[in-house]
Amino acid sequence: MARRWWALVAVALATFMTYLDNNVTNVAIPTIQRSLHLSIAGLEWVVSSYVLVFAGLLLAGGRIADVYGRRRLFFGGTIVFTLSSLAAGLAGSGDVLIGARVVQGVGAAFLVPTTLAIIMATFRDTRERTAAIGIWTAIGAMALAFGPLIGGFISQHLHWGWIFFINVPVGIIALAIAALTMDESRDTTARRGLDLAGMVTSSVALLTLTYALIEGHDKGWTSAIIISAFAIAATAAAAFVLAESRAKSPMVELTLFRSRAFSGGTATMMLWAFGIFGIYFFTSIYLQDILGFSPTKAGLAFVPMALCLAATASLAGPLYTRFGAHRMVAGGMAVMAVGLYLFSVLGAGATFASLMPGFLLFGFGSGLMQVPLTSAVLQGQPPERSGVASALLNASREVAGLLGITVIGAVLRSRQGDALRHGTAPAGAFLDGYHAGLTVTVLLVAAGAVISYLALRTAGTEAPVPAEAPVPAEPSRVTVRDQESRAGILVGEPGPFSRSADSRAPTGSDAGSSWIAPTLQPGHITNDL
Repeated sequence: MARRWWALVAVALATFMTYLDNNVTNVAIPTIQRSLHLSIAGLEWVVSSYVLVFAGLLLAGGRIADVYGRRRLFFGGTIVFTLSSLAAGLAGSGDVLIGARVVQGVGAAFLVPTTLAIIMATFRDTRERTAAIGIWTAIGAMALAFGPLIGGFISQHLHWGWIFFINVPVGIIALAIAALTMDESRDTTARRGLDLAGMVTSSVALLTLTYALIEGHDKGWTSAIIISAFAIAATAAAAFVLAESRAKSPMVELTLFRSRAFSGGTATMMLWAFGIFGIYFFTSIYLQDILGFSPTKAGLAFVPMALCLAATASLAGPLYTRFGAHRMVAGGMAVMAVGLYLFSVLGAGATFASLMPGFLLFGFGSGLMQVPLTSAVLQGQPPERSGVASALLNASREVAGLLGITVIGAVLRSRQGDALRHGTAPAGAFLDGYHAGLTVTVLLVAAGAVISYLALRTAGTEAPVPAEAPVPAEPSRVTVRDQESRAGILVGEPGPFSRSADSRAPTGSDAGSSWIAPTLQPGHITNDL
């Protein structure tokens, strides 16, 4: 097998590791609480600390990779993530575990933007590149499918630390393969400054926005700390735009957003995040609290969807070449909307078999659009900026996913509250809210189908937006109750950790592109509606 395909194996292993980590952690939350005697707030930050740091440093990680080398940062991020996983598994207290999770977030923020950028630099042939993106997407889907099952098995039969220990051999193998097969690639423009002003302002904006979205429900959307966080995020974002417009070597070329394919593709991916977060977050609650599925059975219900996504993504390359990005992405989004609609009409008597049409359609549509969307958005960008471009795509997905849980959760709670006030039973009230939330999600995903069709019609014909005049490169070859409370949902009688819902994702994340398993955020483990 050619070296470039072995490099893809290394990238895929690292991607699988980061995706899997987000899935298994949420499932093991009840076991971790019992073992470490964590408070509610401490338990929340076991997951939230990772997401906060990861989302906040994504853009910085993407630019550092472009400037100093994607292979170099791939190694650094993988080493940091692997060692911090070992520390997390060995943690004997909540403080140590949360600290290790913070460091994991740093490692993931450095690692994730490099994965797709390395694929873009390694595979020059368009067909091979599309096939590589399809394989990479399929690997993410496999982690999405089996993460909850692995997490549930470990929680029931092994010490919870093994949810982190499993990252260690995967990281070591990925590093060994990369050392022998991965070539260096970087920004080859004449000036390679880091743009510290852009890095600082973007990180502050993303950190404070992510914090506000994570904590808004529990602390109150009108509380001083949340309003202040939103204000700081807005101010930092404005400062970032100003800094980038004046910088000689900006971290993000603002001309990037003049590309209709990039802007429209990013908007489409954000709307897709609403759909994927909605079906995972709220449907996992529906499966366990309304249909009475065990965590393992609920996890199994998601497996056909993820396997369908993986299979479709691996075959999407030839269809993309034949039909074009705009038709593929719009068609995939439309199929996803149909799948979500099927869920919006299911009731309390749904069976495992009746769930499958919605799951399979959603997986098929998602697999159909991921490879064309990623290829169309990133192939129109200068190769030297592929790291920060993929980081932008990933960061927008992270924020959109959190916003999706917030907005759809607000719709669900409002409808659920009205039903409860009219005397509807708790289970029926949740169903009313669940259906209303999914209806909003269907409309957003359908809007994404229209936007993608219009925005991506010229994909492949737009010239890449130049960053700066390039200089010749000299390659360097080196051989759930936690989830229910986050959304503020009350289903039946409360029971702390009576169920642990299936979860991501991710955050998400994503690993440098449009496909990333969603990161579900556990909140304060209370029933406060």
